[in-house]
Amino acid sequence: MKLPEAKAQFIQTWGLLGAQWGVNRTMAQIHALLLIAPEPLSAEDIMSGLDISRGNVNMNVRELMNWGIVEKILVPGERKEFFVAEKDIWKVGTAIARERKKRELDPILKVLLQLSKVEGDPKDKNVRAFRDTMQNIQKFAHQTDAALNAFIKSEENWFYSTLMKVIR
Repeated sequence: MKLPEAKAQFIQTWGLLGAQWGVNRTMAQIHALLLIAPEPLSAEDIMSGLDISRGNVNMNVRELMNWGIVEKILVPGERKEFFVAEKDIWKVGTAIARERKKRELDPILKVLLQLSKVEGDPKDKNVRAFRDTMQNIQKFAHQTDAALNAFIKSEENWFYSTLMKVIR
């Protein structure tokens, strides 16, 4: 497979993977293009590389910057803005985990706490069943939260060595 085909396949595959993770497909494709680019890319470069509109580029690059996996840089002598992706995949993975935790897990933990305090007669089996279910989900969510926090704060070598110990 020649390089242009390999790049196109990677960009498409990363876009599909992103969509499965709940990320906009175009956003993931822009990220893929920036990941494999040896030099910073301008909005025009991204537009032509993916055949998408300027608005689509601007909206998705801004979101990638919010996620902390793309940054805007200045190129001396250029008036255009240029963008680069974080190339360290460990940092990318932890940034994505941090952002997904903030957007998905943290809000559900808040709701679960409220739901576990539902009012009602503790002798009522419906109230008891609801509270028990909410507490079980809350316990699982807190354990997931703790695991994600450990992953986000961990160093790559520590994480892999710990994972290998658990697997064995």
